[in-house]
Amino acid sequence: MAVLPAAAAAAYQSIASMGTSATPAVAGVSETGAGGFGDFLSDAMKDAVSTMKKGEQAAGAHLAGKTDIVDVVSAVNKAEITLDTVVAVRDKVVAAYQSIMNMPI
Repeated sequence: MAVLPAAAAAAYQSIASMGTSATPAVAGVSETGAGGFGDFLSDAMKDAVSTMKKGEQAAGAHLAGKTDIVDVVSAVNKAEITLDTVVAVRDKVVAAYQSIMNMPI
């Protein structure tokens, strides 16, 4: 599977925007240190769902004649990259689980 330059740039931009949160703390960790990996994963999934919804809304807005095709392509591209990332993470988690389950006791 070839990576298109536009897709790579959009992925980089998406990841770069993750690091510019309002708090100086590490993503997924609250200022009190009580956040954990579960919170980070939950927030990441909420962001993924939000991105997918924005892509759907942009496509609907274009059908209604309210937005430009460039905006639609950009939103759908971001949604596609997000879906690919979620699938890749899922595959890695499943592979890790299977690896752990195959370990001898």
